[in-house]
Amino acid sequence: MRLAVFAFSRRGLETAERVRAALTGSGDVCAVYAPERLAGEGSLPITPPLAAFVGPVFREADALIFVGACGIAVRGIAPHVCDKTTDPAVVSVDELARFVIPLLSGHIGGANALALELAEKLGASAAVTTATDINGKFSVDAWAAERGLFLSDMKAAKAVSAAILEGPVPLKSDFPVRGTLPPGIVPGEAGPVGICVSWRWQTPFETTLLLVPPVIRLGIGCRRNTPAEAIGALVDETLAACQIHPAAVKSVGSIDLKRDEPGLLAFCRERGWPVEFYTASQLEAAEGDFTPSDFVRRTVGVDNVCERAAALGGGRLVIQKTAGHGVTVAAAAERYEVRFDG
Repeated sequence: MRLAVFAFSRRGLETAERVRAALTGSGDVCAVYAPERLAGEGSLPITPPLAAFVGPVFREADALIFVGACGIAVRGIAPHVCDKTTDPAVVSVDELARFVIPLLSGHIGGANALALELAEKLGASAAVTTATDINGKFSVDAWAAERGLFLSDMKAAKAVSAAILEGPVPLKSDFPVRGTLPPGIVPGEAGPVGICVSWRWQTPFETTLLLVPPVIRLGIGCRRNTPAEAIGALVDETLAACQIHPAAVKSVGSIDLKRDEPGLLAFCRERGWPVEFYTASQLEAAEGDFTPSDFVRRTVGVDNVCERAAALGGGRLVIQKTAGHGVTVAAAAERYEVRFDG
């Protein structure tokens, strides 16, 4: 996690160092910034104007912590606030470390959780103001962020948060639900507002918040020098035909002979999907019933690339070999459970 701490006075700098000590853990990177007159060993200088200096940090950091008045933080981040799904967490701490206030991205960005953690470690009080939290209700966007689920529609997320303050909200899941449902959530498949957890495009409720887990592994084969556009065309056609949400795609797999295939690499890079390559013997060892091809076996040493590559992660095939544009595509879905505990 990339953390940035800003301080504006000598006392504030002391508190900023306490914040860094409290939050820096395994793999975390925590930088402390202070005005040029105060910055020294262990901190970096802030060059005015503040908002211009904060801009690049705001775009790169996962969380910004301002030690000082809330107004300073607000003025520093104001020109850069864009969208709650992408903005980093922003927290304000007074320079005596009495109060910790989440200002931005309380749920999805994790500012509420960060404020509570920091308050506990500093012996301070956290001033969390989001309605679901102060009313002890389930926060669907915070839960989705914790579980790595894609939120299909922020307007629907707001509708769910508003509805849960008034009464129970139904949940439809295509996966097993383990543990006790949180207060305010009940099983259901219809109604004015509801939550659906699935890797398929669907809207069972009048206003549906679709939460999509990354559980789909694509297997892709292609002719040499097939362009990225051709690969993308077949993938998009196949996903749409099977109502698979693109956000459900976790990774792509193929044979190691395609490790240097420009079009495949470009396609995966454009989509932000990691790609894994397997040897013919690894593909041969995949368990399941696959569509055999003598031509493919003669060419690459195994009877099927796309289905076997998709299934190697342990999932079940949900799309068998589909061909077009010089490309073959298959998809497998990993097992998944919906959990509300720990």
